[in-house]
Amino acid sequence: MSPDRRTFLRLSALAGSAVAAEALAPSALGATLANYRGLPDAGTARRSLDLLILGGTGFTGPHQLRYAVARGHRVTVFNRGRTEADLPDGVEQLIGDRNQHEMGALEGRSWDAVIDNPTTLPFWVRDVGEVLHDTTDQYVFISTLSVYDVARLEHLDEESALLEYTEGDPLDVTPEIYQEEGGRLYGPMKAASEREAHRWFGDRTTIIRPGLIVGPGDPTDRFTYWPLRISRGGEILAPGRGNASIQIIDARDLAEWTIRMVENQTTGTFNATGPRSTLTMAGQLHGIRGALPGDLELSFTWVPADFLQEHSVRPWSHMPTWFGEDEVISRASIERAVAAGLTFRPLAATTTDLLAWFRSLPAERQAELGAGLAPAREREVLAAWAERTEAGT
Repeated sequence: MSPDRRTFLRLSALAGSAVAAEALAPSALGATLANYRGLPDAGTARRSLDLLILGGTGFTGPHQLRYAVARGHRVTVFNRGRTEADLPDGVEQLIGDRNQHEMGALEGRSWDAVIDNPTTLPFWVRDVGEVLHDTTDQYVFISTLSVYDVARLEHLDEESALLEYTEGDPLDVTPEIYQEEGGRLYGPMKAASEREAHRWFGDRTTIIRPGLIVGPGDPTDRFTYWPLRISRGGEILAPGRGNASIQIIDARDLAEWTIRMVENQTTGTFNATGPRSTLTMAGQLHGIRGALPGDLELSFTWVPADFLQEHSVRPWSHMPTWFGEDEVISRASIERAVAAGLTFRPLAATTTDLLAWFRSLPAERQAELGAGLAPAREREVLAAWAERTEAGT
């Protein structure tokens, strides 16, 4: 079934929540790898593998590289070579532009596993499949929760406000969709890429569908806005009633689990978000607050969704991580991923490490947040809400 325009807009809002953020990452990756605490005691893998990571220089890729090398694997990256890459010692870099079908550097080579981070276009998967389908034991495709038909999920949700959706078939892709929306369909394109992966690699395919990826190195600021805003203190505009479901995953948790999935040769399809237990918007904001200094003075003012809509304050972009009060996109079941070994850092660790990384960036980068409300705009909306409240309307 083709998604309607309303569904398309929601899916498009998720476009950067998976590793499409690879394309948005800052050019200097040294800060991404160095300016946060907490590469865990990785230990040594039972068997050293030859791994090919497609991309590897964006948001999650550097975390994968660092963890894989720490685990004792031999790692090769394949990318265009246009992003300055602070690669760990011993990592081999191959150059090729997948937009131009430049796959020659991969020919005649073999790897135990291939991890495909940046792909949205199905022909990128096809080109890899044509070269490597006989020379790799496992192909890991990093997809997205945007492949799900949100309209169908909403219909199911009418019977249960607590519904979680499990791994299922992704969206169909039709010529009508491309024509209507001008080809800007991140979710359906990822869905088509999933199908292409199964076509070439069959039961050797692992599909990982992340939700909103957060933490050190995030170029989108979709979660970053909240730790930064809360760290400034004062009266903070908070959306809705505080009970909306929130799902996020630290990029390091996702990256490290992906490497372990390869080590265990785990195949199949997995929703990959977090945390392990239910997190509400209020729980997220208070959890962030708890990671900051105790003498910080602040208050949260919860403003109803309809008032925010009246004042053009949008979910997701102006109020990051929040889709609205009754959205189901943030209710993905992660039971399969947890059973396959997905683990989670505490929210406090993500918060403090993220702030340490962000504050190490150049001043001009810190001054230009990619998400959230500007301070003056926040004060304006809070003042309007206070006036409405005082008027009793």
